[in-house]
Amino acid sequence: METKDMMMTSVSTMDKEENGGELGKGREEIEGQEEETQQENGRLVLADGLGERGPKSLTSGSGQQVSNGYTTSTPQSPREGSAPGSAAGAAPGPTGGTGLTAPLGGLRTLVVQQTSLERPRETWSKKMDFLLSVIGYAVDLGNVWRFPYICYQNGGGAFLLPYLLMAVFGGVPLFYMELALGQFHRSGCISIWKHICPIFKGIGFAICIIALYIAFYYNTIMAWALYYLLSSFRPTLPWTTCTNSWNTANCNHYLSSDHNVSWSNSSTSPAEEFYTRHVLQVHLSPGLHQLGSISWQLALCLLFIFTIVYFSIWKGVKTSGKVVWVTATFPYLVLLVLLIRGATLPGAWRGVVFYLKPDWEKLLSTTVWIDAAAQIFFSLGPGFGVLLAFASYNPFHNNCYKDALVTSSVNCLTSFLSGFVIFTVLGYMAEMRKQNVDDVAKDAGPSLLFIIYAEAIANMPAATFFAIIFFLMIIMLGLDSTFAGLEGVITAMLDEFPHFLAKRREWFVLGLVCVCYLGALSTLTYGGAFVVKLFEEYATGPAVITVVLLEVIAVSWFYGTNRFCNDVQVMLGFYPGGFWRVCWVAICPCFLLFIIISFLAFPPEVKLFHYQYPSWTTVLGYCIGVSSFICVPAYMVYHLLNSKGTFKQRLLKSITPQPSTDNHRDLFVTNAI
Repeated sequence: METKDMMMTSVSTMDKEENGGELGKGREEIEGQEEETQQENGRLVLADGLGERGPKSLTSGSGQQVSNGYTTSTPQSPREGSAPGSAAGAAPGPTGGTGLTAPLGGLRTLVVQQTSLERPRETWSKKMDFLLSVIGYAVDLGNVWRFPYICYQNGGGAFLLPYLLMAVFGGVPLFYMELALGQFHRSGCISIWKHICPIFKGIGFAICIIALYIAFYYNTIMAWALYYLLSSFRPTLPWTTCTNSWNTANCNHYLSSDHNVSWSNSSTSPAEEFYTRHVLQVHLSPGLHQLGSISWQLALCLLFIFTIVYFSIWKGVKTSGKVVWVTATFPYLVLLVLLIRGATLPGAWRGVVFYLKPDWEKLLSTTVWIDAAAQIFFSLGPGFGVLLAFASYNPFHNNCYKDALVTSSVNCLTSFLSGFVIFTVLGYMAEMRKQNVDDVAKDAGPSLLFIIYAEAIANMPAATFFAIIFFLMIIMLGLDSTFAGLEGVITAMLDEFPHFLAKRREWFVLGLVCVCYLGALSTLTYGGAFVVKLFEEYATGPAVITVVLLEVIAVSWFYGTNRFCNDVQVMLGFYPGGFWRVCWVAICPCFLLFIIISFLAFPPEVKLFHYQYPSWTTVLGYCIGVSSFICVPAYMVYHLLNSKGTFKQRLLKSITPQPSTDNHRDLFVTNAI
């Protein structure tokens, strides 16, 4: 951002009785400096004794105080200039206040605010807009279906120990780091790298490509939920009967009142056949090699979803910050209602016991720790550019440390709560089928929601009401994450190309949404569920973990932990403790490297329904992932080739950060006599 630099000159003063003439001369110099300051579109504030008391002493007088002790950039009032002890005859500043707000003499500090020639950066209307947006992004569909499944699969209550350890030493420090980076440098995931380590700028482009890949399949799950929602507006839910055109002879129809139900391994429920044969129609596709036609019903549902997304984010965080008041809070209301209803169902206690009963022996397995690390990472979501984008719209002195602790805690507690919501219903299903809970809970991912939970809802009293609010909750959980993911891309591109895109945001967002819709068409085919699974397992996971590993290395080792901690101190007024510094330098890189090595050593066995993915699909998935990550080394080569000088000079320039000159940042310069 183009700014004018302000020259700062310390002013030495003497006692008025001993140096009266010198004081008059000093006043003339100060007035001259203030005149130059007006021409430079800046403002000087002289605070006495600031060097001894630290930046927090700026809160005296009528200055507006923030939570961390700094004052905002509110101009000083004229009343302060006429206070006793102020410099006699000090000329008023350009904003109506005086240039001197403290007695002359002693240790003083010039507080210089840099101002930009361009319009100021957009900010959140309210603090709660930011918090709800971050919570809505972090709390997504994975909290509802993945955490409960991973928890009971890895020892029930015993899994909470590695989960919390991975959260404290890995997830939360990364979450805090990204919020602090975005808030300090006030830039998206591309342009921020010129202030950290320019040669790593390719990380920003890789993040944008990964976000597009996620948008290609993630919104399709919401289209499925929308189809269920529209199908719920009828007295009898369509997945409760076996008399429909899509049902087979294996369909086993039963209700909670049927006591003579016989359930075999070959039996299929009406809910399973509705999901697989009517909504997805996967029986019409033999696999990824022949996806089949596009389902026009799902295409219309996805078009409606993207229409909502566009009109929610097209104007920026001012509009999306209002939408999340509904989309981020409504799911909690529904979860509470479903929890109360599930707890009153027969057999609910069986599910809760199965969910929380600890199996301490499983902690000796490396798989448990791998799953805990991966779950907390993908749940909090660092590395997707979203936290950088959201934090960049915060006031500079916002307490992002507190925000990181609050939002990450809410995210983890929501995952834990969702486990009770899911497993009370699974216990009820096991009671109905006269089976064990682990036999009922064999499905993970979307199948857990669209088959098992949908079937349980269908057997409840007031099934239509519960079906409507449940699938509405699924849609809103997904919308929050989509808002955030696309906002990360939009902020990155607008900050990188401001002169071309700043005044064309609406058109750029429209083009981005259209690209996402066209990219999602393959997931709307009869074999689209196979594509969704491929993207979820291979295309995004390994790539984004690798990107975050490079990000934390660039910040901690190249930019420097001390420099980063100094930035945090300027923003918040306190220096990050030793725990955070150790996490950023050593523990977080090891945490991410552990996930990557585990993924390569124990690649996931991808299977969906009865389709076993062939080996060539694994290669295809890795190729898609590499296609995003390739931006990082490609940009490194490009940056080195386009720099001038010897190779050593080019390399030095590539790792030297450019100073941030944002118009919301105050610079403190202490001068002693």
